[in-house]
Amino acid sequence: MSVEITWWGHATTTVRDSGVRVLTDPLFVQRLAHLRRRRGPVPPPAAAVADVALVSHLHADHLHLGSLMRLRPGTRLVVPRGAGRAVPGLRRVARARELRVTEVRPGEEIAVGEVRIRAVPAAHDGRRLPYGPSGVPALGYVLRGEATTYFAGDTGLFDGMPRAVGDCDVALLPVGGWGPYLGHGHLDAHRAAEALARLGARTAIPVHYGTFWPIGMDWVRPHEFHAPGDDFVRHAGQLAPDAVVHPLRHGECVRLETAR
Repeated sequence: MSVEITWWGHATTTVRDSGVRVLTDPLFVQRLAHLRRRRGPVPPPAAAVADVALVSHLHADHLHLGSLMRLRPGTRLVVPRGAGRAVPGLRRVARARELRVTEVRPGEEIAVGEVRIRAVPAAHDGRRLPYGPSGVPALGYVLRGEATTYFAGDTGLFDGMPRAVGDCDVALLPVGGWGPYLGHGHLDAHRAAEALARLGARTAIPVHYGTFWPIGMDWVRPHEFHAPGDDFVRHAGQLAPDAVVHPLRHGECVRLETAR
């Protein structure tokens, strides 16, 4: 049994399991407000082909309306409970692209083909900044098919993370950000390695780093752009030595064999 994972940059991945294509936090642009893509090409049209797209929270680099417009008509879209109320443009995009929108809160589960997708908590401010309502949760997702894959979205470490996620084969963990400083509710490379150790995942793929950076700030703490992937490999080797880490290049795919 196997699962295939492609990293398109930032938090955007495609997970292929049991014949189902799951797309996470689609972001298909060269520039977003004050951010520009500094590494990796804009994902090709094939990246937008999915059976289901998952949105972890409402920040514009995770719920990006223009990127959702690239999804095929009829694609299922899973978002945090309250997203349609908090982001009116989401309803317009859903109508225009005939997206089948499902809103979920932590603990709720849906089935797409042979894959079951469960929403889990995330320690992150999930509002549509700067003025969005605070009642919309940030989420991670656990995908269970031939493998069990945890997509953390954007999160800090939190008590009960292993219990909320459960056993998993693969962890897609954020290890950086899009600016020189990480605020509260994020994982850096060391904290991501600690999360990996707590979860006990057999395999990890670092995401959410080395893609976008503020315009004009190329030389402000550049190691925060370039280093998180390698730093995560190093810290994981110390804190979770039994796990295998695959630091992918943009657009690179890895096929992982599972024991089950």
